[in-house]
Amino acid sequence: MLALRAKAGAVSLRPGQPATPISSLVTTPGYAPLRLKRGDALEVQLENETAAPIALNLHGIDGVPASEPLLARAPLAANAKDSFTIPLRHAGTFMCDVKLFNDGQALPSSGRALIVGESEMVAVDRDEVLLFEDWRLRPDGTAIAPGSDPGGTTPFRSVNGQLTSEILTRLHERLRLRLINGFQRSVIAVKIENHDVQVMALDGQPAEPFPARNGAVVLAPGARADVFIDATLPAGAVASVLLHDGTEARPIARLVGSKEPPLRTAQLVAAPALPSNALPAQLDLKGAMRVDLPLNGTPSSWVVPETFSASVPPAFHAKAGRSVVLTLTNRAATATIFHLHGHHFRLLDRLDDGWKPFWLDTLGVEPGQTQLIAFAADYSGRWLMEATATYWAAPRRLQWYSVG
Repeated sequence: MLALRAKAGAVSLRPGQPATPISSLVTTPGYAPLRLKRGDALEVQLENETAAPIALNLHGIDGVPASEPLLARAPLAANAKDSFTIPLRHAGTFMCDVKLFNDGQALPSSGRALIVGESEMVAVDRDEVLLFEDWRLRPDGTAIAPGSDPGGTTPFRSVNGQLTSEILTRLHERLRLRLINGFQRSVIAVKIENHDVQVMALDGQPAEPFPARNGAVVLAPGARADVFIDATLPAGAVASVLLHDGTEARPIARLVGSKEPPLRTAQLVAAPALPSNALPAQLDLKGAMRVDLPLNGTPSSWVVPETFSASVPPAFHAKAGRSVVLTLTNRAATATIFHLHGHHFRLLDRLDDGWKPFWLDTLGVEPGQTQLIAFAADYSGRWLMEATATYWAAPRRLQWYSVG
């Protein structure tokens, strides 16, 4: 059983100053990443100890209609409790948060890493989580929630709830780093100095391994990446983990060479792909249902969570087992982040119907750009879609689709 509580918390962002109050999603006994195993049936008990309604959002957990916020589960009122069960079909890196109703609230909300381990052995020596989050502080040190005017505030960044993090490494040690973008609205790039970074999974699903472009991993808000690195640092040497949020790259964590002897005499050979989660190897695009889905514009079918209602017809209804191709068009002057609930999708090549060798559940669409994505509608039920522009005051907006 997993006991989750939404409650008042704090994050230390200013050395020597009081911690900043936030809204936290915590477990008993603490804030460490939630680690479970593929095949588990996870019983969730959720309690709302805040003064505002919440809705639990599970990033990357496919095919569990009973847990779908606003469609299967109504917002949880202040001081109320709820429970439901989640079958963990897939291993990977996921995230849970209560940010759907956080826009404009008194306090910003943090997320939690949810790690589902593979049934098979994965050849790594260490498994570390780096959850990156951002905050906007007024001069008095209090924080504002997204969906509100950030004027007069200063941005701060944190990793695992702290200003910085340090990871000791032994020479030739292989690390699995689970990178999670918990930023409210910003796309980030994460770069690890003096190390080759091999991308092994995106948004919780194994990928064909590939080197990070220019050594940096780009993540939209809510997106996750599993990367492997082989430690190269001698004792006492330091390599910064740089975070770029669209303004400048700054160190947010660091690897430090341990004084212990090398873990092995040489680096390991290239890692094989992570064990498959059995997503389909092929998608039938010729017989696919094709849907145009503008991400913005006027008039718009996208609504804020507070006015969302499933009595409004879905954006589309797909027959179970059929492939679906969505044409995502962003006519706004700002990048928009699209997040699909219930299913992972392939990003299609623009010139043909080939696809990239990875699965996603979150995608950034640049201004004036159109992207095509495809998924197999394998899970019957009602599912949300989110579209949010990449600036602090942008509202989170929703539509839904059905499969059956």
